[in-house]
Amino acid sequence: MELKINKVEDVTTIQFSGRLDTPSSQEAMAQIAPILDNASGTIIIDCENLTYISSSGLRIFLSLRKAAVMKGGKVIVRGINNDIRNVFMMTGFLNLFDIQ
Repeated sequence: MELKINKVEDVTTIQFSGRLDTPSSQEAMAQIAPILDNASGTIIIDCENLTYISSSGLRIFLSLRKAAVMKGGKVIVRGINNDIRNVFMMTGFLNLFDIQ
Protein backbone atom coordinates (compact mmCIF):
# COMPACT_ATOMS: atom_id res chain seq x y z
CA MET A 1 0.00 0.00 0.00
CA GLU A 2 1.17 3.47 -0.84
CA LEU A 3 -0.19 6.63 0.74
CA LYS A 4 0.29 10.21 -0.46
CA ILE A 5 -0.96 13.23 1.44
CA ASN A 6 -1.23 16.67 -0.12
CA LYS A 7 -2.57 19.77 1.64
CA VAL A 8 -3.46 22.97 -0.18
CA GLU A 9 -5.07 25.62 2.04
CA ASP A 10 -8.04 23.92 3.74
CA VAL A 11 -8.22 20.90 1.39
CA THR A 12 -6.29 17.76 2.27
CA THR A 13 -6.10 14.99 -0.33
CA ILE A 14 -5.18 11.48 0.74
CA GLN A 15 -4.35 9.10 -2.12
CA PHE A 16 -4.41 5.38 -1.40
CA SER A 17 -2.81 2.90 -3.80
CA GLY A 18 -2.77 -0.88 -3.54
CA ARG A 19 -4.23 -2.90 -0.68
CA LEU A 20 -5.43 -1.22 2.50
CA ASP A 21 -5.33 -4.33 4.68
CA THR A 22 -4.64 -4.79 8.40
CA PRO A 23 -0.83 -4.41 8.34
CA SER A 24 -0.89 -1.43 5.97
CA SER A 25 -3.74 0.18 7.92
CA GLN A 26 -1.52 0.51 10.98
CA GLU A 27 1.11 2.33 8.94
CA ALA A 28 -1.53 4.48 7.23
CA MET A 29 -3.12 5.45 10.55
CA ALA A 30 0.23 6.68 11.82
CA GLN A 31 0.60 8.90 8.75
CA ILE A 32 -2.98 10.16 8.94
CA ALA A 33 -2.93 11.00 12.67
CA PRO A 34 -1.92 14.67 12.13
CA ILE A 35 -4.88 15.12 9.76
CA LEU A 36 -7.28 14.04 12.50
CA ASP A 37 -6.15 16.99 14.63
CA ASN A 38 -6.80 19.50 11.82
CA ALA A 39 -9.92 18.11 10.15
CA SER A 40 -11.85 21.38 9.98
CA GLY A 41 -11.51 21.70 6.18
CA THR A 42 -12.26 19.31 3.37
CA ILE A 43 -10.64 15.89 3.28
CA ILE A 44 -10.65 14.15 -0.10
CA ILE A 45 -9.92 10.43 0.00
CA ASP A 46 -8.76 9.42 -3.47
CA CYS A 47 -9.34 5.70 -3.99
CA GLU A 48 -8.71 5.54 -7.72
CA ASN A 49 -5.73 3.21 -7.23
CA LEU A 50 -7.06 1.38 -4.16
CA THR A 51 -7.56 -2.29 -5.03
CA TYR A 52 -8.70 -3.72 -1.66
CA ILE A 53 -9.94 -2.47 1.70
CA SER A 54 -10.26 -4.48 4.91
CA SER A 55 -12.25 -3.65 8.02
CA SER A 56 -9.11 -1.99 9.40
CA GLY A 57 -9.02 0.25 6.33
CA LEU A 58 -12.69 1.08 6.75
CA ARG A 59 -11.91 2.09 10.33
CA ILE A 60 -9.47 4.71 8.99
CA PHE A 61 -12.21 6.18 6.82
CA LEU A 62 -14.53 6.30 9.85
CA SER A 63 -11.85 7.99 11.96
CA LEU A 64 -11.41 10.67 9.31
CA ARG A 65 -15.16 11.19 9.07
CA LYS A 66 -15.58 11.39 12.84
CA ALA A 67 -12.76 13.94 13.19
CA ALA A 68 -14.15 16.04 10.33
CA VAL A 69 -17.70 16.04 11.73
CA MET A 70 -16.43 17.05 15.19
CA LYS A 71 -14.40 19.94 13.75
CA GLY A 72 -16.91 21.15 11.14
CA GLY A 73 -15.09 19.66 8.14
CA LYS A 74 -16.25 17.22 5.51
CA VAL A 75 -14.94 14.09 3.82
CA ILE A 76 -15.32 13.27 0.13
CA VAL A 77 -14.44 9.83 -1.24
CA ARG A 78 -13.46 9.74 -4.90
CA GLY A 79 -12.70 7.09 -7.47
CA ILE A 80 -13.86 3.88 -5.81
CA ASN A 81 -13.92 0.85 -8.09
CA ASN A 82 -16.78 -1.67 -8.17
CA ASP A 83 -15.17 -4.00 -5.60
CA ILE A 84 -14.68 -1.18 -3.10
CA ARG A 85 -18.18 0.14 -3.88
CA ASN A 86 -19.60 -3.31 -3.01
CA VAL A 87 -17.77 -3.27 0.32
CA PHE A 88 -19.11 0.23 0.99
CA MET A 89 -22.61 -0.92 0.08
CA MET A 90 -22.48 -4.01 2.32
CA THR A 91 -21.17 -2.03 5.29
CA GLY A 92 -23.44 1.01 4.90
CA PHE A 93 -20.55 3.34 4.06
CA LEU A 94 -22.28 4.58 0.92
CA ASN A 95 -24.72 6.39 3.23
CA LEU A 96 -21.98 7.81 5.46
CA PHE A 97 -19.77 9.45 2.86
CA ASP A 98 -20.07 11.85 -0.05
CA ILE A 99 -19.02 9.50 -2.88
CA GLN A 100 -17.88 11.13 -6.12
